Amino acid sequence: MEDLSNYRRSYEKSELLETNIPQDPINLFHRWFHEVEDFGGTEEVNAMTVSTFGLDGFPKSRVVLLKKYNEEGFIFYTNYNSEKGKAIEQNPNVCLSFFWHSAERQVIIKGIAEKTSEIVSDNYFDSRPEGSKLGAIVSNQSEVIPSREFLENNLKKLESDIDNQAILRPKHWGGYLVRPVEVEFWQGRANRLHDRIRYSVQKDYSWKIDRLSP
Repeated sequence: MEDLSNYRRSYEKSELLETNIPQDPINLFHRWFHEVEDFGGTEEVNAMTVSTFGLDGFPKSRVVLLKKYNEEGFIFYTNYNSEKGKAIEQNPNVCLSFFWHSAERQVIIKGIAEKTSEIVSDNYFDSRPEGSKLGAIVSNQSEVIPSREFLENNLKKLESDIDNQAILRPKHWGGYLVRPVEVEFWQGRANRLHDRIRYSVQKDYSWKIDRLSP
């Protein structure tokens, strides 16, 4: 067994205090997102982990890319027939999480996922590079395939069949909007006394703010 007990570092780059936070978690997320982007050291600031409850009863997490956020919530795109898509269809309660190691920050979002409108999905699909569009069509995401060559051959056939025609979004591919019900901001601090601020949505859609013990 490999002992990782000595893998540790001290977090001392910033602080998270109630005197310097907005009443809405989306505003704080926006501030943090751009601070991390400006700070550097994180190649894909919009990379986030999506956790779902699988059809087999096990939770599962995977990294996807956040493509939009606003006062309604957070949007990402995927294959609706994928493992995550089927999981969301059965149970739309999901968790999104960001870990920005360069800034010693985490954001954990509990929310309810729903499909975006077809117009929203169409507009984003149309903005994608051609290769990404073809990949979304040719890949039956999460299904077992016999080989890498099988996938590449299907792509070549599709490229030949398309032959400069417009590439339309397949109906099984589109966006999810995750409407947050709880957002926790974690800022690493010295001596493991980290700052944890939690926003919880109330019945009147206002946000209750609590500090959690690290």
